[in-house]
Amino acid sequence: MYAIVSTGGKQYKVATDDVITVEKIEGEAGSKVELQVIFLNDGKKIVTDPAKLAKAKVTAEILEQFKGEKQLVYKFHKRKRYHRLKGHRQQLTKLKITKVQATSRAKKTTKVEEPEAPVAE
Repeated sequence: MYAIVSTGGKQYKVATDDVITVEKIEGEAGSKVELQVIFLNDGKKIVTDPAKLAKAKVTAEILEQFKGEKQLVYKFHKRKRYHRLKGHRQQLTKLKITKVQATSRAKKTTKVEEPEAPVAE
């Protein structure tokens, strides 16, 4: 079973026990996050219906928060003595997918109404 999830404006194909690197998600290492599911394949059928996907859940655990490699941005205009060099390091989060669940199994609690005893006045 695998799912395609969306986070940080990008889409990732994930399965249970995968480790992925995504743009920064707020949270401490060890905390759990739920990712938005946009596609689900359980081996027998493919689910793309938004109503059914609202029940699906992908749970991940944050392993670490870190910075990516430095990306260099170089601007240059020839024959104008113009050049600029800047660097950028993106904030990233490493996630471990703990569970890909097709439907959320919410516990159904049925409230049994008991007849009230008559109050003597």
